[in-house]
Formats: sequence, C-alpha cells, structure tokens
Amino acid sequence: MTSENAINLLKKGFHVTLGASSSLVESLQDPVKREENLALLRSNPNEFAEILAEKGAVTEVEARKLVDGVVAQYVPAASSPSTGSASVSTSPSIDPTLQLEIKELTEELRTLRAQLSQKTEG
Repeated sequence: MTSENAINLLKKGFHVTLGASSSLVESLQDPVKREENLALLRSNPNEFAEILAEKGAVTEVEARKLVDGVVAQYVPAASSPSTGSASVSTSPSIDPTLQLEIKELTEELRTLRAQLSQKTEG
C-alpha cells in the first residue's frame, strides 16, 4: 500500500466517521430517517458507507467554512497578508473586558511558567 493510498483511506475513514455522526444526530431526531438508515445498512452496507462518506465530506466543508468565518471575524489580519508593520491592532468586535481578561491570563501564565522553570532548574 502506497502512502497516497493510506492517506486516501484515512481521509475516507474520517469522512465516514463524520457522516456517521451527523446521521446519528438525524436518526435521533427523526424516527423515519432512523428506519431508512437501518434498512439501508442491513441491505447494502457498502452503499451506506459511501453515503456516509459523501455526507462526511459535505460536513467537513461546512465545518471549515464555519471555522474560517469565525476566525476571520476575530482575526481579520490573519486572512490578509502582513504589511510588515510592527504595530498590532485589536479588533473592535472583541469585547474590551474579554481582551483585558485574556491579557491578565497571559500574564498569569507567564508567571506560572517562570515559577515552573525555577522549580525544575533548582
């Protein structure tokens, strides 16, 4: 088995898993859909796996779009090329209280790392 075949197999397995997860949610919400899925699984498992793989591929694309949209909303500079300036601008859409809390947590993390570093050195 070549590495390309292995990668394709892993990708298909990932898509089948995603498709199975979304089908499970659909089945829990809709008893008719559950019976259709069970009937297809019993009659033709290979076709059912292909359907799950297709559904998983669609789910992956939708999830990537959602994540990209959220990231673009909070980090607009990440999607555009760097201008080379050293200044960092904050996004006006982020709550200032949240920014302050993140800054405080970052400082606390630095302090904890320094303390841990001192304990491991000493």
